[in-house]
Amino acid sequence: MTDERTPPTRRDTLRYGGAVTAGLGLAGCSDVADQSATPTGTGAYSATIEPVGTVEFDSVPETWLAMTAGWADMGIALGQDPPAGLTTTSRYHTHHYEDIPGVSVDRSDILQLYDAGIDKELFYEQNVDLHVFDPNFLTNRVENLGRADIDELAEKVAPFFGNTVFSRNYGWHDGYRYYTMYEAFEKLADVFQEQARYEAFASLHEAVRTDLQNRLPPVDDCPSVATVMVVSEEPEVFYPFRIEQGTGWKQWRDLGVSDAFEESDVETFTAARASIGYEKLLDVDPDYLMLYGYESLSATEFQQTFLSFFEDHDVASELTAVQNGNVHRAGGFYQGPIINLSLTERAASQLYADEFGGEQLYDRERVADIVTGTFDR
Repeated sequence: MTDERTPPTRRDTLRYGGAVTAGLGLAGCSDVADQSATPTGTGAYSATIEPVGTVEFDSVPETWLAMTAGWADMGIALGQDPPAGLTTTSRYHTHHYEDIPGVSVDRSDILQLYDAGIDKELFYEQNVDLHVFDPNFLTNRVENLGRADIDELAEKVAPFFGNTVFSRNYGWHDGYRYYTMYEAFEKLADVFQEQARYEAFASLHEAVRTDLQNRLPPVDDCPSVATVMVVSEEPEVFYPFRIEQGTGWKQWRDLGVSDAFEESDVETFTAARASIGYEKLLDVDPDYLMLYGYESLSATEFQQTFLSFFEDHDVASELTAVQNGNVHRAGGFYQGPIINLSLTERAASQLYADEFGGEQLYDRERVADIVTGTFDR
């Protein structure tokens, strides 16, 4: 591949603004990143996000790649077609759309980029209008992509626009700001020029969140939760996660739970690739044990698989969560506004069954109207 290669993209209408000609490695550009989409002298509009900076657009991107399922979910919420590819499609839990009329995504139509081999050539082959990626994620997590490659792809294929919002445990992210889920969602709405859809979701989310928090018990009465990943249906090893500020743990924070690992010496899988066994889990002894990794199982299948195994296990059977039947699916790490509403509702029923059990906490028809564009703008 040579520098003369110029794929037939919409480069004349999608380009980086002159204010960010220093490249994509900007850190601490908060004065720029807090701007919303604004008209510019050289393009129809612009959008800004750290660490990328300001990107100018003469037309709305039509095709795109997404870093995670959280960004994909944001795009769906904004009425867009699904991304052409995701780093890991298996973590895009599209079953959360099943009870929303007129909203569905066939995950098999989305390319799993990790399987295809993420490199510069792959981005050329996909030839989309927009890369919703934090470029620093790629340069720090993909061996064969460097800063020069990102700059070349931004110039010759399509701009990058993203931030690693799902976790705040990456050391390389310390130099620039994180965004909350709805801050990131608003940034993407600027790109797709769907501010009205964003505002409608933000209003719905705030109403749901306010109702939840008005009905939660006092802080001292909220349960402790241990979130862990397992890779076997008869696990002997657990990969622990803290309930942190990243978007992947939003439902737990909104539901007022305490992190069972908070006062322990347990290191996280995200930061240190750490693992623990049953004895350490018993030392922590959470009120609820939430497992990542088996979202494809129904609630009944999950209980029959994991709770039954734990109840028959010499050590696991001593856990308070096991004895009380409080072992559940944790959901996914990657959440946008639709998936978050679904996971929050499910977690509320799991944790506070007497108050929320079986209750629909958000209006499916309202979500459908926003996604399909039939709501009052």
